Amino acid sequence: MARTVKKASLGQRIKRLRTSRQISLETLANETGLAVEQLRRIEEDEMKPPVAVLLTLSRAMEIDSSDLLKEEDEALAQERRAQAVAKRTGHYSYQVLTPESRHKHLKGFLVSIEPVSDLEGPGYQHEGEEFVYVLKGQVRVTVGDNPNDLAAGQSLHFNSSLVHKLRNTGDRPCELLVVLYTP
Repeated sequence: MARTVKKASLGQRIKRLRTSRQISLETLANETGLAVEQLRRIEEDEMKPPVAVLLTLSRAMEIDSSDLLKEEDEALAQERRAQAVAKRTGHYSYQVLTPESRHKHLKGFLVSIEPVSDLEGPGYQHEGEEFVYVLKGQVRVTVGDNPNDLAAGQSLHFNSSLVHKLRNTGDRPCELLVVLYTP
């Protein structure tokens, strides 16, 4: 009889990495600027963190971001996608396009955002640069106080150390190719 091994969830991996480095939630909160309760919700898989938060966590724990960005096995990933569709608390989903990018500076993602919705939180900010290409739909990328309205086929390259937000301004889901450069 074949035995299936269920891989650790994202939250479980984050908690395991944090505790193995003997970092308390309070210390991690002070290193990332995230609230302890938000970190707890991430570790308990009650909240799927955006990529920018994963980059911030990996930097604070001094690990390669690909350790957090690796996908779970396909069955678990499908289960999580099904749950995400049912919950849709974040109104978006993302897929890592470059899982082999361990120790690399460029990371690619396919981001989907539900109609007329923002990504949760006050905005994202991480060291490096970001390139956004709209595959379908329309999105507003606000960098600092500057709104940039983009439609399918348009792109934006910006300094991701500035606070930035994404908002689907259309009445259909939008899909974005997002490439992050982190030094």
